Amino acid sequence: MTLPSKYLERAVEELSSLPGIGKRTALRLALHLLKRNEVEINSFTKSINDLKAFLKNCKICGNVSDTDICSICSNPNRDLSIICIVEDVRDVLAIEATGTFKGGYHVLGGLISPMEGIGPGDLNILSILDRVESSNINEIIFALSPTMEGDTTNYYLYKKLSSKEILITCLSRGVSVGTELQYADENSLGKSLVFRQPFQTIN
Repeated sequence: MTLPSKYLERAVEELSSLPGIGKRTALRLALHLLKRNEVEINSFTKSINDLKAFLKNCKICGNVSDTDICSICSNPNRDLSIICIVEDVRDVLAIEATGTFKGGYHVLGGLISPMEGIGPGDLNILSILDRVESSNINEIIFALSPTMEGDTTNYYLYKKLSSKEILITCLSRGVSVGTELQYADENSLGKSLVFRQPFQTIN
């Protein structure tokens, strides 16, 4: 794609670096931005800069937050004795959208994937082990995507947590095998949480 401006070309390159955005879509977005007035453009760019500058990860669960402790961990109406372990922030948002879960979360920041060179040390795993030791946690829910990587991570976590005196459960298979959690419909995801089952592993 040959463009008449190096500035337009650079904007298209940056926009197309975002996931799911091809060159044609990036060009359409860049041309649309050109139609915005200066105030709107400044507001748009400031929101991106602020996102990078001020957004934090909760010191307790790893969720995104404007403060050191997120609104879920600081909410006295949440039952933080029940912790739902998820892959990333998108899964927190998906579960919250169901309105069925009133416990806390722990965001791993990914899944164990030897093929991609991601091991346990690359994930937020040590802190959940510390939380179990130092907090009054009664139940851990494995809410990872039912994929090979998700199952591998579940198994690793189970081995680390099975000696603790806590209930370990997982989502019922209302979420189809191979489906990433964030793409599950709210009804199926909600039921999978409500009808969660004791986690079992084949030794």
